[in-house]
Amino acid sequence: MPTISMFYGILVLMFYRDNRRHHLPHIHIRYQDNEAAVSIDDGNILDGNLPPKQLKMVQAWI
Repeated sequence: MPTISMFYGILVLMFYRDNRRHHLPHIHIRYQDNEAAVSIDDGNILDGNLPPKQLKMVQAWI
């Protein structure tokens, strides 16, 4: 899974053809022990969890 961005300990990753599980355009986020799939369209978490502060940074990045 290629890393497309890194900031404040947050890794933003993307699979090229990962549409079987979430069926929406999304990115994968890793932060410490947390992992989440976040929708590109609206910034909502599709799966997993992130601390609120880091989620807001990811939403601003999107």
